[in-house]
Amino acid sequence: MEIKQQLKQTLQLVMTPQLQQAIRLLQLSRMELVDEVRREMDANPMLADEDVEPRVMEPRDASVPALLPGAGPPEEQVGVTERAQVDTDLHHREEEKKAQEVDWEQFLENRSLQQPVPTGDRSGFEDLPPIEANLTRPRSLAEHLRWQLQVSDLLESERNFAEMVIGNLDENGYLDLQGVEREDGTRTPDLTIEDLAAEAGLDPEDAEEVLRMVQELDPVGVAARDLRECLLVQAEHFGFGDFEKQIIDKHLHNLERRAYQTIAKDMKVPVEDIYEAAKEIQKLESRPARNFTDTDDRTIGITPDVYVIKDGDRFVVMDNDRGLQRLYVNESLARKLLKDPSAKEFIGEKLRSAHWLIRAIEQRRKTIIRVTECIVEKQREFFEKGVAYLKPMILRDVAEAVDMHESTISRVTTNKYVHTPQGLFELKYFFNSSIRRVADEDIASESVKQAIKKIIEEEDKGNPLSDQAIVAILKQKEGIQIARRTVAKYREMLGILASSKRKKLF
Repeated sequence: MEIKQQLKQTLQLVMTPQLQQAIRLLQLSRMELVDEVRREMDANPMLADEDVEPRVMEPRDASVPALLPGAGPPEEQVGVTERAQVDTDLHHREEEKKAQEVDWEQFLENRSLQQPVPTGDRSGFEDLPPIEANLTRPRSLAEHLRWQLQVSDLLESERNFAEMVIGNLDENGYLDLQGVEREDGTRTPDLTIEDLAAEAGLDPEDAEEVLRMVQELDPVGVAARDLRECLLVQAEHFGFGDFEKQIIDKHLHNLERRAYQTIAKDMKVPVEDIYEAAKEIQKLESRPARNFTDTDDRTIGITPDVYVIKDGDRFVVMDNDRGLQRLYVNESLARKLLKDPSAKEFIGEKLRSAHWLIRAIEQRRKTIIRVTECIVEKQREFFEKGVAYLKPMILRDVAEAVDMHESTISRVTTNKYVHTPQGLFELKYFFNSSIRRVADEDIASESVKQAIKKIIEEEDKGNPLSDQAIVAILKQKEGIQIARRTVAKYREMLGILASSKRKKLF
């Protein structure tokens, strides 16, 4: 046993900070990249979103001679030229500064003088308020219920109890009193309406009555504790007979399975009467919150990262830099701060960080365009004819074509969207497994899903096709060979029910 020193030369991959930053930026979505750029600009004074020092400087005055490289003018001419250049720059900066300055008091005074004076003989569109005053957002279920509580005749304790009930509604409009999970993994105990009543200062004996008052608000059946109670409240409100109420109360599970014969046998009535009652029960709402949402769907939008535009016989890939700040290095500020010896190290670090970020963003943009161009080349028929012509493609196909690793392609295509002549798609959409055909080339799994969806849309609703029948149709018409369980899996991914639940008897 001895201690000694040895020299050893090895070759290994090291994740430098620059590489880590480039990888992290590559997998960010567009919105996340915008937030990242804003954070970096707040933390790094060397970054600017405007080019404060353009690289190409044209003579602002024709009388000032341009300096040719290699031709050394006299010192006097150099001094005059520099002074003229500085004076011209200062003059233009002063003009721009004056143009940007706004006398806000004068502006507001002019705006007040421009307001139209209402008169009795004005009519038409001029009487209408501006369109900005008409912009609204959909009212959520909780807001809709609270508005009804404000105009209802309730005591303070009853109103507090109703507010707590509204605060415990789930996304479907049902009353959810189950406990929540704590950070340590334990759960809080489940609540009861008596617990809510005690906290609201209401007599627990009155809790059921006030809850029923809430359930009869619009939409009727809200704040029910289960589907059975929800349907019974609606049946009572809309004047259903005892026969329909009895079916809801005792045979809801059979009603869901469409076991009408079982219901008729148990209730000792003709099955035709069960059919007629089921027709009426189907008119009731199983999700009271269906027409209410906490988010405005009109404000939800996706901004594409790249555009694919058809130009003649070829497709052109263009990046979308709208809304994304273009970054520059503030060199003039850096020169000033570098004169301070105490700030030299700090400014040097910030300059390197700024250069790395700008290069990483540019590399991200080029990589996305390069990968998209490869996808367009391999899926040209899709861009021309539609989803039915989508070809099977995996990450390895694109990775080998652009000489990158599969993990890089995965990061590039995650949360990145492309606008095409066929619509807006995520880049991940174009990667599909292959399904074998009988006599033709393989087909993409996404195309098979669309084929299954089309077959189900065209089926007889009174006699829907089973999964095995869909298998036979795909093999006969499309030459696609898949198993029955694969059809069931694709059908569930499309949100389509089984044939027994798709059958319409009425």
